[in-house]
Amino acid sequence: MQKYNFNTISDMCVKCGKCKPNCTIFKISGDEVRSPRGFLDLLGAYNRGELELDKNAKDIFESCFLCTNCVSECPNSLATDTMIENVRRDIADKFGIAWFKRAFFWLLRHRKIMDMAASMGYVFQSCGFKVANGEMKPRFSIPMMKKERLLPTASKKSFMNSHPEFIDNGGSKTVGIFIGCMGNYAYTSIGEGLLKICKAVKLNAHLMKEQSCCAAPAYFTGDFATVEVLAKKNIAYFEEMLTSVDAIIVPEATCSGMLKVDYEHFFANDKQWQERAKNVAKRIFLATQYFEKETNLGEILARIGANLDKQTITYHDPCHAKKMQGVWKEPRALLSKIYNIKEMSDNVSCCGFGGVTMQSEKYHLSRAAGVSRASSIIATEASSVSAECSACKMQLNNALHLKASDMRCLNPIELIAKVL
Repeated sequence: MQKYNFNTISDMCVKCGKCKPNCTIFKISGDEVRSPRGFLDLLGAYNRGELELDKNAKDIFESCFLCTNCVSECPNSLATDTMIENVRRDIADKFGIAWFKRAFFWLLRHRKIMDMAASMGYVFQSCGFKVANGEMKPRFSIPMMKKERLLPTASKKSFMNSHPEFIDNGGSKTVGIFIGCMGNYAYTSIGEGLLKICKAVKLNAHLMKEQSCCAAPAYFTGDFATVEVLAKKNIAYFEEMLTSVDAIIVPEATCSGMLKVDYEHFFANDKQWQERAKNVAKRIFLATQYFEKETNLGEILARIGANLDKQTITYHDPCHAKKMQGVWKEPRALLSKIYNIKEMSDNVSCCGFGGVTMQSEKYHLSRAAGVSRASSIIATEASSVSAECSACKMQLNNALHLKASDMRCLNPIELIAKVL
């Protein structure tokens, strides 16, 4: 596990303030303490023993959305997000982790039990939720399930359990699919869309059924013990799989960002595992990135698009796609062949998902960020919004619902599969 000297980053901050205008939490709170340079000042004070890690400090450090806007805007690209992820480990060690989070992270470590829990959730979801059109609203309020919220329904059968592990499309190349937990258990149409595209471009698909959760929920919460177990398991499995698949594609920005970028950060003080993480990362791609660069999908869509009466959509850039991985042109390049894309006036805003803690204990902040983003989406008057991230999809659909809009968010993989 990594252990950072927070002063190293804190002392490099020149207090220029360029990070503040696009900081998600600062735009909501207007509080200098809850701005990137405020966070860094406090982290330096904590490292020097001048700040006690009390409940007030805990509240402040847990209010960051980890959107990485500050890293993008900073002239020195200071890793404020990584520093906050690390102090959350200290917070978890001191204050513990809420029981429902611990239960969730335990399930993430045990795929077969998670499969059973998801199946039971499908059977009994109507007891606790009002279910309609693939979405549900809680009948009562508990953590992460405020009565006003719109959530995805559980699927009758997980994506990975719905198909054989290897699907031969007669291609010369094979890709491994890392589906992500939400795509596996709730938004299964994303995986189905991936398989449809793979068939169209003659790519064999390997579902890599021994994959584990990417560990992003635990990482953002400070449960580094869970991160270490899942990260090491995935890296070792990817090394094995990459002897037989040409690449691993991921239709989820948060998962891809964790696998490609955050694993390397996490193992900063373990050079052996860090090097292994860096090596597998070279062959991991966001799905649209791979399809646009490595296949003829663009040509196929161009032929289809020539005969379409194109609908207008808008596109939301997930923080972990554009800012962490530099992927934003590729989904637009594919979608623009079959849809008209009308851009929002503000294309740097975070959707406000922010992780498990933000969704449960600080939902009021997540709600505020989401509603603001929904206003920008609605202003485009598009038929729908797209984002290559299931966390964004869940957050934006809830925010659009709160704004009484019928618009919904779809993964670009789903939108592409619709026309194939």
